[in-house]
Amino acid sequence: MSGEIIGLHHWFNSPPGRLLLAWEQARYDELVADIFGFHALQLGLPGLDGLRANRMPQRWLALGQAEQPPIDRAEDLRAEAVMLPFGPASLDLLLLPHTLELSPDPHAALREVQRVLVPEGRVVISGLNPWSLWGLRQRRARLSQWLGLGGDGFLPEAGEFIAPGRLRDWLQLLDFELDSVSFGCFRPALTSQRWLAQYEWMESLGARWWPLLGAGYVVVATKRVQGMRLLEPSWRRAPAGASAQPQVARRKRSTP
Repeated sequence: MSGEIIGLHHWFNSPPGRLLLAWEQARYDELVADIFGFHALQLGLPGLDGLRANRMPQRWLALGQAEQPPIDRAEDLRAEAVMLPFGPASLDLLLLPHTLELSPDPHAALREVQRVLVPEGRVVISGLNPWSLWGLRQRRARLSQWLGLGGDGFLPEAGEFIAPGRLRDWLQLLDFELDSVSFGCFRPALTSQRWLAQYEWMESLGARWWPLLGAGYVVVATKRVQGMRLLEPSWRRAPAGASAQPQVARRKRSTP
């Protein structure tokens, strides 16, 4: 597993990796800016500062044992996705940038997410789309290797790529409600920075005409608790006297 983590981090230094990382950074900045609470955690991928636009007072970066932080950024704690050092219902926001792809048990990791999030807490998950143009090139490379024809894969050998639809089903089984799914990086699977720049025009077309084929995706989901009803702030409730009709006491007439 440590080799897969190193491979993924190394791939993010390549031209397509930097392109995907820049797109994900912009999406995280937009998505977490208006999520409020007290405690937020990013689990993995220190090259992405997923909480920089969030305003919660406590924001942490947790890395696995095999991950190394960049020189200009230190981790706050060491933790694995399948065993988080937090009590039940203690986090308001949890970010998983490519964390499930690197986890030996993504189902257990999601169960941990469900355990540590408060009711109505949010989880933001990003991953590589196996049904994108980049994913299809990776499948072709694996087939060539299996047939003994050689060839290198385009994407890193980083565990199992999880399709967005499959991830949605896993989340729903844990009583999460899907808020949004974003796709990005619609350019062909190219390794040259120059050629990637030539196909920048495909980003706007892809977002409009083939949005499900983006190379990367970001999912936002909310933890729901059955039978729980959130109370509205007191300032939203109208004063009791404003709507209630005055009760007039009537004396019962005595029968002569």
